[in-house]
Amino acid sequence: MDDVEWLARTFTEHRARLQAMAYRMLGSFADAEDALQDAWLRASTSDARAEEIENPAGWLTTVVARVCLNVLRTRRTRAEEPWELHLPDAVVSAEGEVPAPEDAALLSDRVGLALQIVLDELASDERVAFVLHDLFAVPFGDIAAVLGRSDTSARQLASRARRRVAGAGAHAPEQDVPRQRAVVDAFFAAARNGDLDGLVAVLHPDVVARADFGGRRLPAPAILHGADAVAENARIGFIPEADLHPVLINGAAGTLVVKRGRPFALMAFTVVNGRIAALDVFGDHARVARLAEPVLRTM
Repeated sequence: MDDVEWLARTFTEHRARLQAMAYRMLGSFADAEDALQDAWLRASTSDARAEEIENPAGWLTTVVARVCLNVLRTRRTRAEEPWELHLPDAVVSAEGEVPAPEDAALLSDRVGLALQIVLDELASDERVAFVLHDLFAVPFGDIAAVLGRSDTSARQLASRARRRVAGAGAHAPEQDVPRQRAVVDAFFAAARNGDLDGLVAVLHPDVVARADFGGRRLPAPAILHGADAVAENARIGFIPEADLHPVLINGAAGTLVVKRGRPFALMAFTVVNGRIAALDVFGDHARVARLAEPVLRTM
């Protein structure tokens, strides 16, 4: 087996993990796929030989991580892209079904959408250090090589990111999906009936609601804080004629909203201790159709 054939086989063997890592770093399926293609091109045209690579998985991780780091640093210099208002891509699957093989690796660490959103807010080097170490158990020596920093600096970046994640309150969703679904159903029942008290009762006092409509002008602020504000917006914004389809979004209870037979919105819920701690709405119809395509084709 020559070096190119060996590399192709090795890359395929580790592709699912590399894709999951790129998604965590970039928050975009398309960007993650582009990063893998770029990494493959770099790896396949490098001077490295099979017998010289002691740890193929670690070597490929370094190549992909460096590509992702370059993408993140480029984003920060392009002020025209409002990444702070952009929800990361979500993994949408049918409730009660085994995830598709290509989604299984993305969900294996059960990182909820709320945490993925916090990752989008980290500085580039912090995000890479946190994802590599805390989510993929990459040694700090390897992380330092990716970042071009010392081991100590890499540790400090990961620690700083960890504090920011903890400070943002990005709780992992409850693992019991039926209990999550019961809370989500109560939310929609209260919204349908215009029951403000009922809405407040299922919302965490410090709930945050975010809406991404793909650049369209919103009738309300893109981010709302607090149970009263979120409840009032849900009460007046409920669409009676919409069909609500239960789905899983990054492994947690969510809802696909269909209006007049077409995908209208995706609503992702983070349920903590029986209350909704975060509500994230995807309102760009084209993007909703793309993200929910695995579910829509079975409806």
